[in-house]
Amino acid sequence: MTRVVSRNPATGVERELDVTETRPGDVVELADRAARMALDYAKRPLQWRAALLREMADELESDAANLVALALDETALGQARLEGELRRTAFQLRFFADVVEDGAFLHASIDHAKDSPMGPLPDLRRMRVPLGPVGVFGSSNFPFAFSVPGGDTASALAAGCPVVIKAHPAHPATSQACFDALVRGARKGGAPEGLLALVFGFDAGIALVDAPSISAVGFTGSVPAGRALWSRANARPNPIPFFGELGSANPLVVTPGAAKDRGDEIARGVAASMTLGVGQFCTKPGLLFIPQDPSGDVLVTSLVDSLRELSSMTMLSEGVAENFRSGTVTIAGVDGNHRLVGGDGDGTNVTPQLFEVPAAVFADASSRALREECFGPLAIVIRYLNRDDLSNALASADAALTFSVFTSAADDDASWLIEFAQTKAGRVVANGFPTGVGVSWSMQHGGPWPAATSASATSVGASGIDRWLRPVTYQSVPEDLLPEALRDDNPLDVAQRVDGVVH
Repeated sequence: MTRVVSRNPATGVERELDVTETRPGDVVELADRAARMALDYAKRPLQWRAALLREMADELESDAANLVALALDETALGQARLEGELRRTAFQLRFFADVVEDGAFLHASIDHAKDSPMGPLPDLRRMRVPLGPVGVFGSSNFPFAFSVPGGDTASALAAGCPVVIKAHPAHPATSQACFDALVRGARKGGAPEGLLALVFGFDAGIALVDAPSISAVGFTGSVPAGRALWSRANARPNPIPFFGELGSANPLVVTPGAAKDRGDEIARGVAASMTLGVGQFCTKPGLLFIPQDPSGDVLVTSLVDSLRELSSMTMLSEGVAENFRSGTVTIAGVDGNHRLVGGDGDGTNVTPQLFEVPAAVFADASSRALREECFGPLAIVIRYLNRDDLSNALASADAALTFSVFTSAADDDASWLIEFAQTKAGRVVANGFPTGVGVSWSMQHGGPWPAATSASATSVGASGIDRWLRPVTYQSVPEDLLPEALRDDNPLDVAQRVDGVVH
């Protein structure tokens, strides 16, 4: 069997781990094991489930020094960044514990038997139940928050679903250590065996999507990989939901008034945002719509100066860096486009790249390459002449995770930009930068294709739990046989809609 290899992207040093790639048959068995205990886990009390998530968070934090050291060796993302990400990941688990205890995610609804214009109606009670075992694919750019202990795992466990996780090859040692921490927390909480499983290898990922016992999949990654797995999930004899967060070249619009009022401030903020984490954020602002006027010229000059001050950066892997350089070459080859900032790199080292193009060129059908995400520290400045020029260019952009708008009191009408933005993205940001996604009740991290495979889903925030649930109606079921959330005495004390009124 093939040994799993861990590689330091900064030094190129490789080491074999005491882990082998998972055989497809073993993946199926792990999924079957999860299915056998799924009902046991689903019917555990909500308070117990919440306590389990908190135990897992505690175990991650207790092993923080080791986890951060492993991730630093495998990602070169920087210690402060990784320490903050691990804190956010532990917080996310505790946040979903709060979501579980709140109980509103069950959507409990009770309609007592009654007469109606259509005749007698029986007693009807509806709530949401777990889908069953969930497959989760860890991402390359967030070794904690979007990987083994990340949002998909936390929300699936909160929903009452066992999880089989596919480790990302960019940080296998970190993945194994995070998994071990989750398992320690699960055992301390008294969870049934089989609640969690971890698999390694390309073939294991394919087998995970195909496994008959898997009921849904969560994925964060590229459009080509996500589309291939999404197609596979839908081609199964029993198709399953595939919730993928894919590519996003996020628009950022600066109005003429904002460029005039604070162009230098915006430029410095853009430079920091587009290079944060070496530009390896799915929320990186990649399309910068800036007015073609003197204030816009000053802003672009300031942005160029800020980027030129930055040294070369280390990306997550040679493969990621090669894809970045390939994307840069493709973008540079678009007619009417020219490079403002850029340089050569080798191995995992790259330099920030900035291109500029007129809005009319960006909107042209032949400029498709400019509208696709280039993962890394690269952005394209699109210069517009007026509102019509801007509107045409924005209309040609793909949907995205975020849409940012910088406005000023001097603008005649910026409301149309906010209205337009909600047609293109899952999160609309005013006078701020989109990098960084807060874990909260109101966060939406998703969008229309190609930002995500399901525009109605989010992979961050309380509503992330919705992906792993389905509704069931109980008709004329005796009170003592009903789930507790649907009983008249409401022993769980969760929100219930009773005969149309929320209690």
